[in-house]
Amino acid sequence: MGWSTREIAHLAGTTLRTVRHYHEIGILDEPERMPNGYKAYRTEHLVRLLQIRRLTRLGFSLATIASMEDEPEQLEETLLAIDAELAATIDQLTEARREIAQLRRRPAPTDLPFDISTAATEARLSPTDRSLFAVISHVVGGDSSQYLQALLQDYEPDDATGEFDVLPPDADEETRERLAQRIAPQMRALVEKHPDSPEIPRASSRQAAGTTLINAMLDLYNPAQLDVLVRIWRAAGLI
Repeated sequence: MGWSTREIAHLAGTTLRTVRHYHEIGILDEPERMPNGYKAYRTEHLVRLLQIRRLTRLGFSLATIASMEDEPEQLEETLLAIDAELAATIDQLTEARREIAQLRRRPAPTDLPFDISTAATEARLSPTDRSLFAVISHVVGGDSSQYLQALLQDYEPDDATGEFDVLPPDADEETRERLAQRIAPQMRALVEKHPDSPEIPRASSRQAAGTTLINAMLDLYNPAQLDVLVRIWRAAGLI
């Protein structure tokens, strides 16, 4: 006399639906049926269910469980991979807790990583510029945090940058050139003081990052502002 599906699910601390799902994906063998048609689960099924639950708690995916065998070499390889994934997750959670603790001590807008957000607020960046920095910090990656923070700490908004923030899309040629020439010296000074910008390691990633930044700038700035930015970069020797 074996257990019913509901009974074995209860014994294993799981649900009827989960047991059925394990059958569907092939990680739990189907039991024999009694003459009345009901399934009769045996001890081997309970042991397998308990094994699956133990492995999932350790971080094994169901796909991994389905493909693995109890061979020592394969098990060791799988365990090493899972351990690396768990270590990375722990690092992410530790960093998340660190940032939450910082936010509790010193509330700051959450559109940017804490250190960059604080520096951006102190630099009085416009909402548009903050949005661009949010994209930059994401596509460049975690290694960019200190660089962007230092860049913002040395940035000094003035009347020219304020005028740029509200520049209308139909601004005339004279206004664009005048504004670019006023802002370019500060841009040049920032680049000279912080020449070692973080690099994205893979060429494919660099291309994707460049495309993302260009699309973001096209969305965030109007045609006149984009033209002024190009003039600033040219005057500052960046292009």
